[in-house]
Amino acid sequence: MNATEPRHRWWPRSVRARTALAVASTAAVVLAAMGWWVHRDVYRQSTQIAVEQAVAQLLALSEQLREGVVPARSSAVPYEVVATGRSTAVAYGGGMEDFDPGTRHVMPAPTGEGSPDHVRLPVDRDYTPGTRGDMAGGTYRVLTADVGADELSSDEIADLGIAADARLRVYVVVLPSAAEEITEATDRLLLRAGLVGLVLIAAIAYFTVRVALRPVEAIRVLTASVTASDPRERVTVPATGHEITALATTINATLQRLDNAAAQQRRFVADAAHELRSPLTTLLASLEVALAYPERTDWPAAVTTAARQTRRLQALAEDLLLLARLDTRAPAADPETVDLTVLATRLTGEYPLTERALTLTCDGTAPAYAHGDPDAYERLLRNLIDNAARHAAHRIQVTIRNQDAWVVLTVHDDGPGVPTEDTERIFERFVRLDDARSRDHGGTGLGLAIARDLAHRHRGTLTLAPRTLGACFRLRLPRAPAPAGK
Repeated sequence: MNATEPRHRWWPRSVRARTALAVASTAAVVLAAMGWWVHRDVYRQSTQIAVEQAVAQLLALSEQLREGVVPARSSAVPYEVVATGRSTAVAYGGGMEDFDPGTRHVMPAPTGEGSPDHVRLPVDRDYTPGTRGDMAGGTYRVLTADVGADELSSDEIADLGIAADARLRVYVVVLPSAAEEITEATDRLLLRAGLVGLVLIAAIAYFTVRVALRPVEAIRVLTASVTASDPRERVTVPATGHEITALATTINATLQRLDNAAAQQRRFVADAAHELRSPLTTLLASLEVALAYPERTDWPAAVTTAARQTRRLQALAEDLLLLARLDTRAPAADPETVDLTVLATRLTGEYPLTERALTLTCDGTAPAYAHGDPDAYERLLRNLIDNAARHAAHRIQVTIRNQDAWVVLTVHDDGPGVPTEDTERIFERFVRLDDARSRDHGGTGLGLAIARDLAHRHRGTLTLAPRTLGACFRLRLPRAPAPAGK
């Protein structure tokens, strides 16, 4: 978590606890949805069973009445048999006795206008509620069946105690209490099972994540022990092939890059110290000799030597500062459109060739435009010419051409060639080659390294084409359109 990011007090910081909480929350939602579905389905099926029981009871009662048999009061469901012309019930049971139908029947008598689907039971009676619950005042669904007295014999009519023209109606009450009780029991069972399941799911998720994160903790501990001065530690890569393996591989690659960067920094510091020590030693030695023997010192020559070494120190300091700025990758200012042909022509005309007899020419007449910093391009090209001037035998050739979407600038000298294996090493900072091109103070200095960094900064490339005689540095830069008015 970011130190500036606000943290909720209720939200745990541990990944294990967060995962367990998230899994438990998801499981709670799923279990709640499943519980709701089970609740509805159990209630529906229980209600269906109650209806089926009521239908079976209705058929049995109707059959008994057609046989002239008065049904028994013991019944699984409440029922009542009423008849026209009779104020009391013919038969009743299953809990209807609490309403005392022997005094006055509870269910409506047949009227010839059809039978009701639901009946409201009365409340104005004095009775002791049965074990099946208080049905008084409730409206319940009823199933009915009619039996005519003409379907019975005279003896059966007499046994039932009805008139010869009476019409019997059988009422069976469908009670929802059984379905509700079953559903409530199921809900309680589901609730207990759900709570236990949530606890188990959260615990399993917690310990599973804990086991899965053990390699991550090992990686963290080892990575925390890595220091900038000694980044040689490596983490153990698990052989499982999952994301932890990829993480360990990435961490090792990062540590290797840090190790390489630290080694490169140490080499750079050592090389920079060596480069600075050489002119400082020369300068100090010449000054000490001049001070020790002032009467025999050629003071103009001593001052000239001191000035030359001081200029060398100044150039090295400027190169180091420029490399530091390039390494920071700071955003460049708004690029300008630079004509490299004009720049190369001017530099070749102004370049001093006083120490040795060298010919420096520039082959390029067509404008070659590129976006970038004019000072950076001038420094890049000057470094290439400086390197060629150190190693050229007689001639340096600068060529500029427009090739499709690129501007190609080459600097060729006729000095000793560069072996193929050194075509990349030659761009390293303070590189020291063992061939003839390293004869100048033991190496190529920082010029080529700065030139390549400047080329990359301007989205270009700087490569070396090795030759048996001489070397050809090829600079490719994206071509820019000509400025307006040119």
